[in-house]
Amino acid sequence: MTKKRVGIMLSGCGVYDGSEIQEAVFVLLALDRAGAATVFIAPNIEQMHVINHKEGHPSTKETRNVLDESARIARGSIRDAADVMAGDLDALVFPGGFGAAKNLCTFAVDGAKCTVDPQVERLIKAMHAAGKPMGFACIAPAIAAKVLGPVHVQLTIGTDEDTAKALEEMGAKHVNAHVTECVVDEGNKVASAPAYMDGKARPSQVLEGIEKMVAKVLEMAS
Repeated sequence: MTKKRVGIMLSGCGVYDGSEIQEAVFVLLALDRAGAATVFIAPNIEQMHVINHKEGHPSTKETRNVLDESARIARGSIRDAADVMAGDLDALVFPGGFGAAKNLCTFAVDGAKCTVDPQVERLIKAMHAAGKPMGFACIAPAIAAKVLGPVHVQLTIGTDEDTAKALEEMGAKHVNAHVTECVVDEGNKVASAPAYMDGKARPSQVLEGIEKMVAKVLEMAS
């Protein structure tokens, strides 16, 4: 049986300015346990800014590249998003972290009026057009809402009312969900999980929700 090829789209390395590392690892673990072949992907762009994760404030003397930083999580094996086509993958999953809302799109700054990185938007549209499933965790559903809002994709970011309202302004249908749950849009082949949008969630709870999301993505890829 051929392994499903699943892309993991990263946005840097670190919750405040890149990918949420635990979420990225949980996605990788869930996919690996399910027997999927994983492909790490990130756009070759500069981060919006660099955050000192110990102090919680931006660095004014430092810039970092999203692809280079994402390679830390990928143990060096990563592809530039510009070089990845829908035909290379059977499914695509987005961990969260502020990088998803700062680097992959501008939701953190612009809300519902955000724009999405051109290569990320291209790949999402191509995957959707090909009927290939995608998963979005934590704040990453904001990206899906912007790109797939016109088809009224159904998503969750948990229970945060303001964020949910912004997703609906972009055309998405938001569904409240607990951190251990996932929401599935069968028609658009999209699954989403709140993950650390619940700031009080335990790692085991985040893993449970992500495992459910990944299972649904793989089921829809069958």
